[in-house]
Amino acid sequence: MRRWRASLNLKMRRLSQRKALTLVRELDAFPKVSESHVETSASGGTVSLIAFVAMALLAFFKFFVYRDTWMKYEYEVYKDYSSKLRINIDITAAMKCQHVGADILDLAETMITSNGLQYEPVIFGLTPQQRMWQRTLLLIQNRLREEHSLQEVLYKSVLKGGPTALPPPPGQEYASIEPLNACRVHGHVYVNKVAGNLHVTVGKHIHHPQGHAHIAAFVSHDTYNFSHRIDHLSFGEEISGIINPLGGTEKITYNHNQMFQYFITVVPTRLNTYKISADTHQFSVTERERVINHAAGSHGVSGIFIKYDTSSLMVTVSEQHMPLWQFLVCLCGIIGGIFSTTGMLHGLVGLFFDVICCRLKLGVYRREEVQLHNEMNNLNNHQTPLLAEAVPQE
Repeated sequence: MRRWRASLNLKMRRLSQRKALTLVRELDAFPKVSESHVETSASGGTVSLIAFVAMALLAFFKFFVYRDTWMKYEYEVYKDYSSKLRINIDITAAMKCQHVGADILDLAETMITSNGLQYEPVIFGLTPQQRMWQRTLLLIQNRLREEHSLQEVLYKSVLKGGPTALPPPPGQEYASIEPLNACRVHGHVYVNKVAGNLHVTVGKHIHHPQGHAHIAAFVSHDTYNFSHRIDHLSFGEEISGIINPLGGTEKITYNHNQMFQYFITVVPTRLNTYKISADTHQFSVTERERVINHAAGSHGVSGIFIKYDTSSLMVTVSEQHMPLWQFLVCLCGIIGGIFSTTGMLHGLVGLFFDVICCRLKLGVYRREEVQLHNEMNNLNNHQTPLLAEAVPQE
């Protein structure tokens, strides 16, 4: 009895499975064509070959798009004004170190500092290696001004790029050939995040309760020469591979009363890539120079003046990557789109083939013509000639 019930349950289960499969088959919305009803053709094979090649090429190129990344820029109000701003300086002036002084004065004159700056006697001229570095850096900066998208390449290659600092200065063997006729002011200082003025001018600076001054009375006017070279100037922490706008800038003057001014807007920047996450600063600069001539109404002080201010907006630069699901959706779209258009393409190619073959009488049309010609010949051969007596008399 138990065996009979088990056998009955098994048969009922199989019957229900068959009914389920039959129901699924009836719900199939895609009609199937028997292979015996499928006819292959040269045009269909050509379209299929083109379709598979197109799918392979598009999928291949889409894979490279999937591997690539792009930079996303976001803007927000900058709020961190309580911390200090680091300024990295490397400027060479064509005057001896005992004749020049460099310091930073902020807008409210509450911070006057030169701590962290070092004076080093050097040769103003560059060695061939240094001159090559300078030309390369200026060439990169010119390309960056023309092609702004190159900045994204630099962001992606941060920590991979070569050093952006000037090669080491000449050694003692060069000093024995040429005199040390210039002063290199380099180092870094921390200032408040307000507008300020970094200047290199004649005489050493002094501090007194009434303000800020430089003692220039003991320096001969004939020694004034503010030809200079800015090897490096940046804000924030130094990051290898970042190209700054003033790097490699060189100004030559033959006038003793020349003033050089640089107006800088510092933009706080947060950089987030797959290689680094850092807080740095970009800046834009406007240059101006003029000759000091009090008789002509051009007043001022000879020297190099770099006036900077911090922007109220912060830029967040993030490296973005295409998600895997989006890449798979794109592949499905490529394959489905090509398959959906091959039917129409097959019809157009088939029509084109038919027109050509009909015109040139090739393929099937050639066989049909030969067959029709043979049938006509057979018909003519089987016709019975009329007898003379069967010809009707007039």
